[in-house]
Amino acid sequence: MGLAMSGIPMNITTIRRPSIWFGLLLTATIACGAFALRQLPGIGVLSPLILSILIGMAIHNSVGTPSIARPGVTFSLKRLLRLGIILLGLQLTVSQVIAVGWTGLGIIVVTLSSTFLFTKWLGHRLGLPRQLTELIAAGTSICGASAIIATNTVTRARDEHVAYAVACVTVFGSLSMVCLPLLGGALDMGPKAYGLWTGASIHEVAQVVAASFQQGDEAGQFGTVAKLTRVMMLAPMVLLLGALAARRGDRSGGGAPIPWFVFGFIAMVGVASTGLLPEALTPWTNGLTQFLLAMALAAMGLETDLRKLAAEGLRPALLGAASWIFISGVGLGLILLTGAGAP
Repeated sequence: MGLAMSGIPMNITTIRRPSIWFGLLLTATIACGAFALRQLPGIGVLSPLILSILIGMAIHNSVGTPSIARPGVTFSLKRLLRLGIILLGLQLTVSQVIAVGWTGLGIIVVTLSSTFLFTKWLGHRLGLPRQLTELIAAGTSICGASAIIATNTVTRARDEHVAYAVACVTVFGSLSMVCLPLLGGALDMGPKAYGLWTGASIHEVAQVVAASFQQGDEAGQFGTVAKLTRVMMLAPMVLLLGALAARRGDRSGGGAPIPWFVFGFIAMVGVASTGLLPEALTPWTNGLTQFLLAMALAAMGLETDLRKLAAEGLRPALLGAASWIFISGVGLGLILLTGAGAP
């Protein structure tokens, strides 16, 4: 009564409204830990995104995610994720696409689209949930963990499905770092042809860099450019999946998903393509992008139950393996068939 008489509003909901700061601090700390772990020998080939989700899962399944952290975890998973994807566009330019050439671009597009469709088909044949299949398809065909979490903004799969898809791109992308250099050497591929193969078929950017530079600087640079060109396909893919979800009448969460943030991604590609962004800012924008996405993956890990993950069984892993073999084989076949990257 004293509060009411003194004119102070008695809005109990506002008074007890949980803060997002504890959860943000937790996901930021995990992201920092992921970047620090990459300095250890043998771990640098893993992206901070993958390490973040692993640390988050370890915390959630050992001591549990504190309830006070939930609002900040949700904020990281939704708002910071979208901001990170928008900023990812600053790493890409139209000139990179031109550098790959029309033949290289065609190989990337055909490899990506055929892999996505093959994975969707096989996932249906295996009886896997559509959401999980789409995440594995996106992660394999486009750009690993970044594509998985971007696709999930319209697919809206369970956290366990996201974690399983990330595990697939981690395992099979790591196998590519070992297998592709050996096969490239055995086939006596030129540096550009080999770089194009790695960029068109390996899952994560970090994995492409690790594999392509094993054949020299020229192969490494061309592989990185080819991979970044492939990342550009993230925007149309997410828009297409969003349109399909709307057409299906998928209204989980209050309405058909409209990935507005993708237009921000496209706008940032336009900004980067103008050349007006000072080169001195590039390391900072790239670092911020990776950190925001790492926080989002940390939040995903903090909501992932390993028991539910194990309940999915081996079929998703078989799908990930088949998709990995498919994209590697199609990419190599198209390069050999067209003579792309030949001296």
